[in-house]
Amino acid sequence: MKPIFLIGYMGCGKTTLGEVLARQMGLQYVDLDEYIEDLQGMTVVEIFDEMGEPRFRELETDALHEVAAMTDVIVGCGGGTPCHGSNMALMNQAGITIWLTTSPERITARLLLPEQKCKRPKINTLGPAAVLPLVRQELQVRTPFYSQAQLQFDSTDIETAEATERTARRLAALILQSR
Repeated sequence: MKPIFLIGYMGCGKTTLGEVLARQMGLQYVDLDEYIEDLQGMTVVEIFDEMGEPRFRELETDALHEVAAMTDVIVGCGGGTPCHGSNMALMNQAGITIWLTTSPERITARLLLPEQKCKRPKINTLGPAAVLPLVRQELQVRTPFYSQAQLQFDSTDIETAEATERTARRLAALILQSR
């Protein structure tokens, strides 16, 4: 099976839903940021701090080319992955792209969880009141890229393990139906 790429803004549920979906479908889950971290031997935050965002985006595109050649994988992409270079075209050509959507308010609530905020270079130094305006602004800029996905799926209902299982089953059915 060709790769399945989950795209969307940070906090939309790519990892949470992607891991459950992969298990349900008998596929491997690859988090693109973790893949890059393994290759570089440093965290995304460290890469941003030490090399800058432009270099991170180059590394991200190289890693995306590698995972696009894999089979039987679900790839959780970084929120900015589709917005740089020809990454969106590559993903659409290589496999199935799915834009996970939820409200800016729900995204913000997820991002403000301490275990999430510390991993996010764009928000880890912001105060809570600054996060929602940033989410809204960046969603406005990124939506033209995200909307190029072959499928769109509401990822709002993943707040509990049971809800995530149920939502993953719905997404699996959509994927199988679209093939």
